[in-house]
Amino acid sequence: MSHKIAKLAFWLIPIVCLSLGPITLTAQDKKAEKSQTVTGCLQKGDEAGEFAIKGEDGKTWGLRSTSVKLDEHIGHKVTVTGSTTHETKAEEKKEGQVENAGSKAEYADLTVTSLKMVSDSCSK
Repeated sequence: MSHKIAKLAFWLIPIVCLSLGPITLTAQDKKAEKSQTVTGCLQKGDEAGEFAIKGEDGKTWGLRSTSVKLDEHIGHKVTVTGSTTHETKAEEKKEGQVENAGSKAEYADLTVTSLKMVSDSCSK
């Protein structure tokens, strides 16, 4: 009887594993995410739906949000909070070939979850 169970397990385990599919980590999964708050002047980004903010520490952040209407605050001084993702070295190199042709280099991307308006204009 134990021979039958062993034979059944021999065929059943690989079938179950194959039906689950491969478990892999993408580059996105490998990126460290943490909460970050940045205050600065909200600007349009390089692409549609993208925004940027230069923090008081001089770092430029790429902003995106599905829950906060960033476009309503372009030109305002704001404080944004969200989760950060730093690009991998390969992604930085790939995008750097395009971005270094005159645009600002981003420190990291920030998926904004909250926004507080500090001022309706940016002082320069």
